[in-house]
Amino acid sequence: MKGKMKTGKFTDRDWEELASALSGEKGERSELVDKFMAEDDNRTGELWNKLNGMNDNREINVNNAWDKVSARITEQVSLPGKSPARVFSLRPQLMRIAATVLVLLSLGIASVYVVTRNRMIVVATSDSQKNVEVNLPDGSTVVLNRNTEFSYRSKFSKSSRNVTLTGEAFFEITPDPDKPFIVDAGKASVKVVGTTFNIITSNNDSAVEVYVESGKVLLSDDSGNRSIMLDPGYVGTMAGGSSGKSVNENPNYMSWKTGVLVYKGETLDVVFRDLKRVYNMDIIADDPEISQLPWVSPPIDNQSQETIILLICRSFTLSYSKDGSVYHLSKK
Repeated sequence: MKGKMKTGKFTDRDWEELASALSGEKGERSELVDKFMAEDDNRTGELWNKLNGMNDNREINVNNAWDKVSARITEQVSLPGKSPARVFSLRPQLMRIAATVLVLLSLGIASVYVVTRNRMIVVATSDSQKNVEVNLPDGSTVVLNRNTEFSYRSKFSKSSRNVTLTGEAFFEITPDPDKPFIVDAGKASVKVVGTTFNIITSNNDSAVEVYVESGKVLLSDDSGNRSIMLDPGYVGTMAGGSSGKSVNENPNYMSWKTGVLVYKGETLDVVFRDLKRVYNMDIIADDPEISQLPWVSPPIDNQSQETIILLICRSFTLSYSKDGSVYHLSKK
């Protein structure tokens, strides 16, 4: 009969590697993971696998999620044969791995993980997930796009409102003049009091890009030597030794969040770029001339990929084939 897993065998670094492997950050399976799975009476790996296929695009209230995890852990104290010392020795590991599984299973979402790293709460999305909403302790809301990682300290809002972003997210910030909201976006930082805005930490030109929907946003480089004040309707960029701002003229700028796209003569190369960002569609025109065709389209509003590709083909008498997840367009 298999004995209980001896958690003391694993160091903090081991638990970091295990969390990374179980969440899919690490592709290869190591001897450490095999050892953990062999001794894991809690079926952590099995529970993790059950996340696949669950519904996504759900709201994450991190505080409520951790309350649920805490309650589940606390329940173990009253179980026969469970000593308090045993439970407390498990707590750091549960907060790294088992707690993550409990959070995800209770929320019914796939491809999102919520973990703690050095007193940081981290929420991350995969390539197949967008519009994941995180509610912060101060009442602010952050909506994450695909392939995005968002983190903040567990003591958020008690002394400061500092967060870190890699990827793309839309922010709706609760006003607090005494505690500015600051986003570390890698190459730049964003400082606000109360406003709504979108951040891309690295656009096509490898610049941090900020679009302001309401309020004012201060965009600064990582050294703090250069700053741009952005008003509503403006897009600001900051990269290396360059910076700038301009009025947003792209009606589809926030389409990744709404799912709605409208075209009034834009060329298909622009359409393909937008469809990748909004619907995660990879489209290749086998004939370069196809990419330059101007398209006047009806509104695309959260239709399936198959419907969208058929709409494009019928607009220009094109045909398509699919190689894996990539659509190839060609002339008939």
